[in-house]
Amino acid sequence: MNLKGKKVLVTGADGFIGSHLVEALVKQGCSVRAFVMYNSFNSWGWLDHCDPVVRHDLDIFSGDIRDPNGVRQAMKGCDVVFHLAALIAIPYSYHSPDTYIDTNIKGTLNVMQAARDLDVSKVVHTSTSEVYGTARYVPIDEEHPLQGQSPYSASKIGADQLALSFQRSFSTPVALIRPFNTYGPRQSARAVIPTIITQVASGARQLSLGALHPTRDFSFVSDTVAGFMGVAECDAAVGEVINVGSGFEISIADTAGMIAELMGCEIDIGTDEQRLRPQKSEVERLWASTEKANRLLGHQPEHGGLDGLRRGLEKTIAWFTESDNLSHYKAHLYNI
Repeated sequence: MNLKGKKVLVTGADGFIGSHLVEALVKQGCSVRAFVMYNSFNSWGWLDHCDPVVRHDLDIFSGDIRDPNGVRQAMKGCDVVFHLAALIAIPYSYHSPDTYIDTNIKGTLNVMQAARDLDVSKVVHTSTSEVYGTARYVPIDEEHPLQGQSPYSASKIGADQLALSFQRSFSTPVALIRPFNTYGPRQSARAVIPTIITQVASGARQLSLGALHPTRDFSFVSDTVAGFMGVAECDAAVGEVINVGSGFEISIADTAGMIAELMGCEIDIGTDEQRLRPQKSEVERLWASTEKANRLLGHQPEHGGLDGLRRGLEKTIAWFTESDNLSHYKAHLYNI
């Protein structure tokens, strides 16, 4: 499928990855309807800060993914749906798990029901590497067992299986993209890379972080977005789960050290107890196998390996250290 000229819906368009995906789709020549979370401030989230040319071309739909009527209305006339709307903060899922079931599972059901009834040509459902839990083997391929080590990851396992069930039961054209730890401009400070950068950029040299030993496979946001678009365009992706990552792992401690080096400062890292996950809930190791994405999509991350991470971090640091951007963050507070 060629996306150019297609009518596309992006749920979660006001978020970090969603806003970058919207920009890329508009530049690709798509007609984009951006589903944003309704709020009384009439805020479009990060879309308010996109290129004005991009904003001018958007069809904004304010709603709530938990409302089936609104979801159905938003999807009318759309050829392709990118379903990104979700609650994703792991610590918040410990004390408010019910909201994750409503948003991540019921929201996905709403999308799938509407896609089935409206004969949408393709649904790209967003999974997460967290569904794998701590790696039993590496690199993690798509056949790796699923382990719900947090209410968040459990809700995403449920949403993933629900989406796939619609493909198997009703031939709804669903494909799953499973991004590993995406980072880049606009990311929430609930994630570790913005947490480090914003603290350093605000003058801190004694940083407050959680566990330092776990490893992650960090994917720069433009590579993740390219994966989304590749999955949408690939007919063979229907019914499949496809990892998108860098194919490289690095510890949180080494990531913090690289950021400090790139920002030209020395740091000391202290452990903030409230940032630690419960022991059995911590995902100790993530490292993506990218073979399937390469084979089906021809997807090759531009920011793979140690050098690619360095280049991605340089771009991320440059964005966060602009005063207007940094002002959106409360670096002195723990962002749950």
